[in-house]
Amino acid sequence: MIDCSMVQIRGKEDPWNSITSGALTGAILAARNGPVAMVGSAAMGGILLALIEGAGILLTRFASAQFPNGPQFAEDHLQVPSIQLPPSPFGDYRQYQ
Repeated sequence: MIDCSMVQIRGKEDPWNSITSGALTGAILAARNGPVAMVGSAAMGGILLALIEGAGILLTRFASAQFPNGPQFAEDHLQVPSIQLPPSPFGDYRQYQ
């Protein structure tokens, strides 16, 4: 709920929303134990979410570096020779009619 609220308030979706929501969630869950526990839990929640978001960003960058141009697909306007498949060994049997 906090993450979605941050997206609505800030008007954009980025890693800071997740980090802030982790910190606020940690603080809210530790509220019964006092302000010192709230600060500690907020720090741990923010750090944990920062590590998760950072790992996701690094993984995305690593994966995009492996394929800089993306997959190459045949364009619709190019003529691709049709491939004839061999006949089915089961005849004209159709499972879903």
